[in-house]
Amino acid sequence: MLSKDERTKIIEEFRTNPKDTGSPEVQVALLTHRINYLSQHFARHKKDFHSRTGLMKLVGQRKRLLAYLKKKDPSRYEKLIKSLNLRK
Repeated sequence: MLSKDERTKIIEEFRTNPKDTGSPEVQVALLTHRINYLSQHFARHKKDFHSRTGLMKLVGQRKRLLAYLKKKDPSRYEKLIKSLNLRK
């Protein structure tokens, strides 16, 4: 999963100000990291359907956060999409 050091590194990379931990950019980056981890998990454990349900919830939450960010500030949205390589 995500160690405290990795979490801190992600927050420092995507925060908008020095005390920021909850901006949409940080939340999307943390969710993306968890989604990527679970995707690798399902490559090995194909029948883990309970965790797959959790993955679908994470994907939906990330989708809602991205829609919010796109509506509020399209330039921040584009920058985040490019830095995380989410869409082509």
